[in-house]
Amino acid sequence: MSLLMFIFPLAACSGGGSKSITIGAQTYTEMKILAYMYKELIEEQTDITVEVKEDLATSPLVLEGLQNGDLDIGTLLSGTIANFTEIDNPQDPQATWEQARDIFAGEEYNLKYLERLGYENTYAFTIRNDLAEEHGIEKVSDMKDIAGEFSAGFDTSWLERKYDGYPYFVETYQFEFGETNPMEIGLVYDAVKNREVDIVLAYTSDARITAFDLVTLEDDKHFFPPYDAAPIIRQELLDEYPEVEDAISPLVGRFTDESIRELNGKVDLEGNDIEDVAIEYLKSENLIE
Repeated sequence: MSLLMFIFPLAACSGGGSKSITIGAQTYTEMKILAYMYKELIEEQTDITVEVKEDLATSPLVLEGLQNGDLDIGTLLSGTIANFTEIDNPQDPQATWEQARDIFAGEEYNLKYLERLGYENTYAFTIRNDLAEEHGIEKVSDMKDIAGEFSAGFDTSWLERKYDGYPYFVETYQFEFGETNPMEIGLVYDAVKNREVDIVLAYTSDARITAFDLVTLEDDKHFFPPYDAAPIIRQELLDEYPEVEDAISPLVGRFTDESIRELNGKVDLEGNDIEDVAIEYLKSENLIE
């Protein structure tokens, strides 16, 4: 039995004709905001009840939940497929999304990967502005001769990933940091701001990069693949309730990098409630009343 069965004791839309589904969201803010947007749209336009499961530690855990039927909907970034396969054309966002779509639609997963939401949330090496100026660092390669002096804070899962994780990074850029500290992605911004570490791997969609006067470095060897966000839904759910896709489809193509950072900032910087931010946005876009 999957470990997830203990996390999600009731499989959504299973047995007894119950019209209830479960949406999974990773630990970072925008995934939770999007999950609550899906919830509001589905509950307003259908007679389905929605539960949101927050703070799932990694995207592979979300994928496992979808695959096992413990989750019904999630949001995945196209480059997530680098967790378990090599990306054929990592310089092409559309080709990467299509490869992900085709993999998820296969027999192993039986998931429908919807069109992209319009923004990318990729990784970026991020340092304090004063440190960048002191050493003249603008791109990742600029750190090669001094990286051994730096302590780094990285998303725990990234340190271990095969195709786009730290081991492959070292192989690509030909240097290592003096110290690496695994940490929850939401903690890296305060850590580098407060000088607990010198450099972190941040998410480009996070508003704290600008607010904390941090500098993102150019990935000059194009190490990271595209990470375009898109909803993903169990095909079995859509076969039974096609209206679910219709309900959330207005979000496809709607967001920009700037708009998602603004939404994240309302939570991470201003302290607003995640669900309130989601509802406010949908109302402002005339998607709900």
